[in-house]
Amino acid sequence: MLNRKLRMGMIGGGPGSFIGAIHRIAANMDGEIELVCGAFSSDAEKSKQTGASLYLPPERVYGSYKEMIRRETELPANERMDFVSIVTPNHFHFEPAKLALENGFHVVLDKPMTFNLSEAKELQSIVAKSGKYFCLTHTYTGYPLLKEARQQVLSGKFGDIRKIYVEYPQGWLSTLLESSDNKQADWRTDPTKSGASGAIGDIGTHAFNMAEYVTGLQVTKLCADLNIVVEGRKLDDDGSVLLKFNNGASGILFVTQVAPGEDNNIRLRVFGDKGGLDWSHSDANTLYIKWPDKPTEIWRAGESYLGAYAKHNSRTPAGHPEGYLEAFANHYRNFALSVKAQMTGEKPKEEWLDFPGIEDGVRGMAFIETVVNSSLSDKKFIDFEI
Repeated sequence: MLNRKLRMGMIGGGPGSFIGAIHRIAANMDGEIELVCGAFSSDAEKSKQTGASLYLPPERVYGSYKEMIRRETELPANERMDFVSIVTPNHFHFEPAKLALENGFHVVLDKPMTFNLSEAKELQSIVAKSGKYFCLTHTYTGYPLLKEARQQVLSGKFGDIRKIYVEYPQGWLSTLLESSDNKQADWRTDPTKSGASGAIGDIGTHAFNMAEYVTGLQVTKLCADLNIVVEGRKLDDDGSVLLKFNNGASGILFVTQVAPGEDNNIRLRVFGDKGGLDWSHSDANTLYIKWPDKPTEIWRAGESYLGAYAKHNSRTPAGHPEGYLEAFANHYRNFALSVKAQMTGEKPKEEWLDFPGIEDGVRGMAFIETVVNSSLSDKKFIDFEI
């Protein structure tokens, strides 16, 4: 295994970007990665200020992502960054990722992957040609007990999966927050920056990805109803979707950003003909296993009875809760271990490869476009096509 930290560059994550700081904490958590350079803002002065606050050498803080990639490429191999983390708004995902991959750098990208499905398909082709690793930060599937849930479903423990419920309620956009100079609300509700959808693109893609990840199934048809609840808003802030899966199971996906008092309590319930499970972000270290003929089991993070995937993605003993930052860090750690293995010609472990990738990103973008099309259609169900 490579005997050094991976060198990370960052695009975005400057003033007003909460997710940039989250990415930096997550990348740093396990000691596998160090931030060495960045183009933190499209404003060169703001980029410089952010770089200084992170104690980076001035010569490794750039005024644009193009300058960063060009100049990093010119550095000796033992100095230049190994990969880039892109934490910009949606409309600014594709071009930096494309340029980084074409210049030989691995990529970590915030979700949703691109501005539209067409860009997603093109990026998929670029990733395939590059031979580089690509990670999409669908945070919640980094939780140990969601990894345990997936392994239990795939083992057949619950029999044939019949019903899937996934929900993600928020309340932060219950008013027209974008009219008050709130940077996060501004771009997430702007169709020129966010894309074709608001709530579905922002949090619905998390719910969709979680449902497919844990069950191992794929959506084949859907029927969607999107709403703009807050007057004056340009994109949906609420939506419900009926789902059909490739094994015949049905499901319901519900997301909203106009539920006052709700934070980020994404929840998944999966039911088969032999049993089911229930996981909620509000109690992320607990997984409930349900049976028709015996009491509900309560599984806890960090316990010795968990499987290899959950154990690999846990850092503390039972009774010491791990949360959002640790789940985020699991994606960075697994990505880093896989990249290091590639760099030394080793075969990565299966647990290391368990992070969201380019296929998840393409399916996520197809989900957004299919949901929007369904909501505009008079048909009850429309096909999920990529």
